[in-house]
Amino acid sequence: MDIVFQKVVLHIDAEIKECPVCHGKNKGIFLADMQGALQYGAGIKAYLLSLLVVQMISLSRVQQPIKALIGMVISETTMLKYVLQLHRALEVWESRASQLLLQPAMHVDEISLWLEMENRWIHVYSAGEMTLKFFIRSVARRPLR
Repeated sequence: MDIVFQKVVLHIDAEIKECPVCHGKNKGIFLADMQGALQYGAGIKAYLLSLLVVQMISLSRVQQPIKALIGMVISETTMLKYVLQLHRALEVWESRASQLLLQPAMHVDEISLWLEMENRWIHVYSAGEMTLKFFIRSVARRPLR
C-alpha cells in the first residue's frame, strides 16, 4: 500500500475576442465551480477538513502541512469556508442522524476544549455506529454549593 501525493495544476483561460463586424468584445466564461483566480481541488479540501474536523487541529497548525504539500499557505478564511460548506452539505443528514440516535441505548459524553482563553465543551452523542459531536458555546456555570 502507498499514498501518492501529486500536485496537479490546471490553467484555464477565458479569452476576450473582438467581433470583426461590430467590433464588440466577447469574453469567455469560467466553469460554474471556478469562482476565483485560484481554486483548490477536492483532494486538498478533503485533507484540510480531515485535519480540522476529525483530527481537531487548529487552523494555524493545519497551514503548515498544507504549505509543505502544495508550496503555498491557504488562508484561515478559506479553510473556514470549507468547513461551512461541509456543514451545509450535511445539514439534512445531521437532522436524520439525530433522530436515529434517539434509541434506548445511547452514549453521551463531553470533551473539554480550551478555546479563546476559556474552557469550552464538545458534546458527544453516539448509538451503534453513529456518533455526532456538537460544539456549544459555554454558559457561565455557577459553582456548586
